[in-house]
Amino acid sequence: MESSILAAASVARASVPATVLSPLFPSSRPVVLRTDVAGPSPAARAVRCRAAEGSVLHRLDDEMFNSSEVIQWESGKSINSIAAAQGIRIRRRCRPRYPSEGVGADRDVPRNVLEQIIWDKEVEVSQRKAKAPLQKVMESAERAPPPRDFVGALDAARRRNGLPALIAEVKKASPIKGLLREHFNPVEIAHAYEKNGAACLSILTDEKHFLGSFDNLETVRNSGVNCPLLCKEFVIDVWQIYYARSKGADAVLLIAAVLPDLDIKYMLRVCRSLGMTALVEVHDERELDRVLKIDGVQIIGINNRSLGTFEVDTANTDMLLRKRGDVIRKKGIKVVSESGLFTPDDVAYVHNAGVSAVLVGESLVTQDDPGRAIAGLFGKELLH
Repeated sequence: MESSILAAASVARASVPATVLSPLFPSSRPVVLRTDVAGPSPAARAVRCRAAEGSVLHRLDDEMFNSSEVIQWESGKSINSIAAAQGIRIRRRCRPRYPSEGVGADRDVPRNVLEQIIWDKEVEVSQRKAKAPLQKVMESAERAPPPRDFVGALDAARRRNGLPALIAEVKKASPIKGLLREHFNPVEIAHAYEKNGAACLSILTDEKHFLGSFDNLETVRNSGVNCPLLCKEFVIDVWQIYYARSKGADAVLLIAAVLPDLDIKYMLRVCRSLGMTALVEVHDERELDRVLKIDGVQIIGINNRSLGTFEVDTANTDMLLRKRGDVIRKKGIKVVSESGLFTPDDVAYVHNAGVSAVLVGESLVTQDDPGRAIAGLFGKELLH
């Protein structure tokens, strides 16, 4: 399995130069995979990239094909070293089985919970792709009903209520808190959220650590819920984006702490081709600065949970907006505050900081009536 987009970023075939037309973007011009750039020889590039044959990423344009990340990768740098230079601390393993089940060199200990999730996700995605190849999933995505307007729904809710729009999360468990709700009916919860003013819904799809599923996403989409749906998945491969669209997702989560810049750029491009929205999540100032340099970002999520300690502090939203709020506003980017929101004071605090929306799960789903809990969170009933 490709460990990231960098591992499949260029496919200069043995007979170079090559011209490839991407079926993802029917109006785009043919892409000439150039070989007159600094770095390895054409033969070396072809050998280095042979493992990427058949990948959707052979359809990169010149700018991406000649990006510094691709040149570094072709020169022999590891994906982890390229990512580390961008401040990414989550390493990639790319093993065919779960790292905890290996022995010797195949066995490793993750640095934190997020790294463990990503290692497990690599195995899961590899297994899923073997059962449902990318081309098949792409065709399913094309047949899915048109995506709903995620950004428009947030804007409308904010205008109606004069408060940050709510992205309410359908979430059964977390690796930190364990089981959050014994009686878990995703459709029932989703309808309760919508009835009580949620603008959009976030559906956890990770099975191993959050007890979620893509079946939950599809079931909620087919249940008559009108809210746009965010697929809350740990995306490491474009396959997941197409699969989410095929199941009815209108938006996906991209985590800057996991994805190098080139991955984010390409995944944003895939989302646009599908009419989907990408919520790009950051945790700190360095990640935010990286994301602000990438064109096409519409929504940034600020996660108030520390990746190192997993402690939550809503001051993280305020701090980052104080430092970069002017740039964010100039670019017209909307900000979502995530994690640590339990009371009307919490919502008011991030509202005053300048957010457009809040993403809330735990403080709602743990209540007897998650829908009615929305009024308690905001201090009033929301119009819908």
